[in-house]
Amino acid sequence: MSLTPDLRHAVADLYAAYAACLDDGRYEEWPAFFTADGWYRVVARENFDRDLPLSVISLKGRPMMVDRVVGITSTIFHAPYYQRHIVGLPVLAVADDATIHASVNYAVFRTKRDMAAEIYNVGQYIDKIDFEDGKLKFKKKFCVYDNDLIPNSMIYPI
Repeated sequence: MSLTPDLRHAVADLYAAYAACLDDGRYEEWPAFFTADGWYRVVARENFDRDLPLSVISLKGRPMMVDRVVGITSTIFHAPYYQRHIVGLPVLAVADDATIHASVNYAVFRTKRDMAAEIYNVGQYIDKIDFEDGKLKFKKKFCVYDNDLIPNSMIYPI
């Protein structure tokens, strides 16, 4: 597989749809962006660079992601807030096994009621993307954040 303009557009569309899903609060749809055995991980840059396993969130497989969605929508109590993602253009490469390797910068802003928006999380998505059932899906989505601290707690995916 080669990096055709159509493939580049399809990957950019995947990132745009992913961000829109989260920004719109459609969390029940979020696990469908991943392959059945997909891995979603939110990890500090320091730990990622040193290949350390400690992560803020690490979900392996769609069932764990669905469980997280149940927590978000049914059991976790928190002050509501809105997120907005700003996602750059991905840098892409295709491996010999046709897996797409992508890295893209992101910034997530958070707005709470009666408060100004704040920069919540900034970093880089380091992803592996595969086709599953004819659609592009994330096999690995590592959200490698540059912040030293995450304000309060992380409820929603980034």
